[in-house]
Amino acid sequence: MKTFKELGIPANLIQGLEELGIVHPTEIQDKAIPFLIKDGGDLIAQAQTGTGKTAAFGLPLLMKMNPKSKEIQGLIVAPTRELAKQIGKHLFRYTKYSEKIFVEVLCGGDNFDRQVAALRRPTHIIVATPGRLIDLIQKKALTLVGVKHLILDEADEMLSMGFKKELVRIFGLTRSRKSTWLFSATIPDTIHALIKHCMSERPHLLKIDRAHVVNRDIEHQFKICTRDEKTDYISSFLKRQKEGRGVIFCRTREGTIILGRQLTSRGFSVDVLQGDLTQKERDTVMRSFKKERTRFLVATDVAARGIDVEGLSFVIHHQLPEQMEYYTHRSGRTARAGKKGTSITLIEPRERAKINRLENELSLSFFEVY
Repeated sequence: MKTFKELGIPANLIQGLEELGIVHPTEIQDKAIPFLIKDGGDLIAQAQTGTGKTAAFGLPLLMKMNPKSKEIQGLIVAPTRELAKQIGKHLFRYTKYSEKIFVEVLCGGDNFDRQVAALRRPTHIIVATPGRLIDLIQKKALTLVGVKHLILDEADEMLSMGFKKELVRIFGLTRSRKSTWLFSATIPDTIHALIKHCMSERPHLLKIDRAHVVNRDIEHQFKICTRDEKTDYISSFLKRQKEGRGVIFCRTREGTIILGRQLTSRGFSVDVLQGDLTQKERDTVMRSFKKERTRFLVATDVAARGIDVEGLSFVIHHQLPEQMEYYTHRSGRTARAGKKGTSITLIEPRERAKINRLENELSLSFFEVY
């Protein structure tokens, strides 16, 4: 097993990593970091959630920054507020023992005027959600002309959320960049279209083979039951969890609200995350869940994008997601940082073929539970 020193990471950054308990590189870090340090050109990397992507692009990016320059030199674009803040926090921690690199996180839901004021200070790296970044550019609060390195994290998520127009504009505003690094759990056709128009002709490709797109530390199970039996099954499963915590995914906002009420009435410590919540309400729900004041979270796909909570032992799919790649994102909420986890899918009898399709397309093995 290689070390970060062998990959070319300097001692001061390694000291910051070790304090976080990060000692050995993950597969994506082992493959991406040497290329990004030495060559640093355009990169497309496929790696699932929870594999250490932030360090894979974050460490080389920090090494390429000039602390003496007051320009924004690096831009990281992420689909959600939660993910952007998580990336910003990690970059800050990596640099604890190195020369100060100033990172600013710009997200919707945070005070706009405060962000404008913060950008008057020297800033080397911006981590932003697409909508807020464009808003700040339009208000002339920042310029991207000095950006040398552009990183898109969870690119497939951003496109599925409808940010294509914003991303194309961001590409146009960073024409003088030296490199574009695109990280994504899946590579759908929409990403290929974006790559064709906005990246070099032959970007370096890193593709964790299809069998590893979904975390190998996750055990995949399915339970056949009627719609009316699902709440009873979930209740019995939750009762068997001693210290286990997890997320239950529903397809619709109404579904999350109904299931949340049903589980609460049965005495479970549950909160609901769905798209109609205000940013303040969403933050309250997530803070409560992260601090373990709530044991279980019922969420929609859209509302749960970018959730990063350590120590979740399971994910339950109340229904299968409409798009196949969402299964990867949902399941990736468990079995993070080398831990084991379980992903349980509840299907109606007529849906059995969908499990076969998941097995074939993602090279998975599902076990039926009774």
